[in-house]
Amino acid sequence: MRATVLRTQTSAAARRPGRLLLTGLAILVASFVVFGTVLVQQITERTVRDNLSGTPAATDLVVGNPDLPPPTVTDLQHVRAVPGVVEALGRVTVGMSIGEGYLNLQADPGVGPLATVRMIEGSYPDQPGEIAITPRTAERLGLSVGTTTTGTGGELTAPAPLTVTGVVEPDADAGYDAYAPDSLVIAWAHLAAVERIDLRVASGESAETVHQRVTAVVTAGQPIRSGAEVRDAEVNAAAEQVGKLFILVGIFVAIAVAAAALVVTSTFRIVFAQRMRQLALLRAVGASRGTLVGALTAEGALTGLVAGVVGVAGALALGYALPAVLRASGMDVSPPGLPIAAAVAVVIGAVVITVLAVLAPALSAARVSPLEALRSASTTSGRRGVGALRLVFGLLLAVGAVLGAVGTWQQVPTPEQESYDPTTPLLLLVVSGTLAFFALVALGPLLVRPVLAVVGWPLRQLGPLGRMSVGGIGGAPRRAAAVSVVVALGVTLIAGVVIGGASLQVLTGRELALSAPTDFEVTTNGEPLPAAVVTRAEEARGALARVVPYRRVGDVTLLRGTDRLGDAESAYSTTDLDLAAMPSTKDLDVAEGSLADRGPGRIVLGSWVARNAGLRAGDTATLARAGKTVDIRVAAVLPDSGPLHAGILTDPADLDRLGVPTAYTGLLADAAGSGEDGRTAGVRALRQALGGSEGVGLVVLADERDRNDTLVSSLVWIAVGLVSLTVLIAVVGVGSTTALSVVERVRESGLLRAIGLSRTGLRTMLTVESGLYGVIGATVGLLLGIPYAWLAVQTLGINAPLTVPVLPLVGLFVALVVLTALAGVLPARRASRVSPVVALGADG
Repeated sequence: MRATVLRTQTSAAARRPGRLLLTGLAILVASFVVFGTVLVQQITERTVRDNLSGTPAATDLVVGNPDLPPPTVTDLQHVRAVPGVVEALGRVTVGMSIGEGYLNLQADPGVGPLATVRMIEGSYPDQPGEIAITPRTAERLGLSVGTTTTGTGGELTAPAPLTVTGVVEPDADAGYDAYAPDSLVIAWAHLAAVERIDLRVASGESAETVHQRVTAVVTAGQPIRSGAEVRDAEVNAAAEQVGKLFILVGIFVAIAVAAAALVVTSTFRIVFAQRMRQLALLRAVGASRGTLVGALTAEGALTGLVAGVVGVAGALALGYALPAVLRASGMDVSPPGLPIAAAVAVVIGAVVITVLAVLAPALSAARVSPLEALRSASTTSGRRGVGALRLVFGLLLAVGAVLGAVGTWQQVPTPEQESYDPTTPLLLLVVSGTLAFFALVALGPLLVRPVLAVVGWPLRQLGPLGRMSVGGIGGAPRRAAAVSVVVALGVTLIAGVVIGGASLQVLTGRELALSAPTDFEVTTNGEPLPAAVVTRAEEARGALARVVPYRRVGDVTLLRGTDRLGDAESAYSTTDLDLAAMPSTKDLDVAEGSLADRGPGRIVLGSWVARNAGLRAGDTATLARAGKTVDIRVAAVLPDSGPLHAGILTDPADLDRLGVPTAYTGLLADAAGSGEDGRTAGVRALRQALGGSEGVGLVVLADERDRNDTLVSSLVWIAVGLVSLTVLIAVVGVGSTTALSVVERVRESGLLRAIGLSRTGLRTMLTVESGLYGVIGATVGLLLGIPYAWLAVQTLGINAPLTVPVLPLVGLFVALVVLTALAGVLPARRASRVSPVVALGADG
């Protein structure tokens, strides 16, 4: 009997491959995602290995290691004299100040196999003091071929002339790069050592032999590695970062796989419910419950096998096609390998997960009574409630989640706390979130009706169609809960990422409003800024939108009576910068007090100064400098440092009373135009204003803002993309659940059509039902996601404010509802095409 029942169930499933794939659709998608992730990691690592090494492929040997004392210039000369060495290059980078700018001068031959740049204008340097620059550097620094300036760097003690002879194109242009042959860099900067020595071995010479010769002439203990070894180390370091990223990816993929298992469990419950009469007949003819469980589990294994194979095959096809398409479009992307072991592991995993997912529905279905064979219909409605054991277990999980959240909150750092390790509270938060999710799984059927009563109220007001749609969901709460929980999981994750990302963006915006409040800064390291510079900058209105000069001193102390506040040696950097003149500072956050109270005799402190001096908003103290004092009151305390990393922000009149010279020590300015062109025009205008002033530097603060914005945005979008895998699984689950429920309710659909419901009306009703899964899931997901996101932001200890981006969250809600509704469109169309006569004659 066991073999007969097993053969009957598996052959019936095999005869309907479409139904089988529909049942295992979530596992198919999960298999596709998992194996696709494996291939993407291979593509990324291979692309990194093939393209991101900084050592040219022609390098045969490398002398030196960053972790050890560098080779000397004498070593370089000895290596060049070694027989069999056709070329030896000293790699070195010298940071230099040129007039009002900064350059990284790098040693590079410019031509030949060891070169990393290529000439695009002028000629490559061949005399000490000559440099070649990159295109962006030329724009930023206002330099061109033939320009002569002065610079200091390396071991130089006085400015030396520099002449631009050419423009070169490197792999990456940071905007402050210059190049010259190593001999010229060494001579100009008076260097005694280089970072490393790259060399090429003559054709026909043994690299091992040359290695031995080089070892004999360089300083004892200098490591000598092959070029291949160095390149491998460089790409391995980059690949290691890729590997760390994919560990994070793996976590989200695991969550998506768990979501797929929940969807498959719900799907099999529907499938088995549709076959209750058949299962009862098998029980009536002698099949035991164990036999039915085994047969239904085997059907699940077959479903997992087919879904896993199809998912892996689809991922493999896309994994090879995508790099080919990208290479055809000019992108240098390497193809993946053929990870057979990973493919087999994914298929086996699909089978195992499907078998585990099918166990609970199989055990439930096997409890069918033989008397069910006498039913007129072949389906049976699912249970609407939960058992006592499940209820108790769910409540315990919910209590555990609350206790975990409370424990997390108790470990959140206070503003005064100086040392903080977020590891333990983050682990508590993860445990709390996991318990909350499983509590939702256990108690979901009880929560569906209350949530549906609220979110379904508008639909009920729309007439019979709306009431029937809400009733269709409420009539099967276990099914609705199983699918909606997966939607809720995806929404919780995305909401957390969106809220966390928005909070991080606000935090970085506020920090940059203090450290980089404008596009440009002109500084003098405390020396007076020539008055003509400020005048010329203020006159450059076509290129600069605003100019805000300021004074800054570094020797102001805080007193109370005659006692110095803070450490015995504490002296604080103080500035009179006018925050109101800069739009970027209007939304600055304050820990205490109000920035509007700042004025003569009223100062603003950075939090570290306030902690060091033991001051709070409203406290009084005395500013002291060079024997002069000013009584002040603390108007506000900022969450971190003050503007431009100053500790004290005071009124200009107070600096005057402290005897600070009236000459400005720096100025801030914004570009009048937008984009790179506007920024370049602003740089040129400021360089003209500087007019060759000695000891005056120009910094492009906007580049720092761009890097931070790009980094935060990239992290947020990567995280959203990862958690969207769960949403994809949820939408697939909604589609498959709706499709299977259409089959289950074919007689109901026929009856509705027979009493006058149009095809359009039936399609609308079923589509709205499908969308309601998204409404319930998104509602529950936001109710969980917002508080957990707030806890996560606080737990990180980064002083980021909780920011709830309403429009993105509303967009997320609407998008989920639309996606889940669309998932039900095709099943609804199929149901509406069935003739009422045929539907009423169907057996359930």
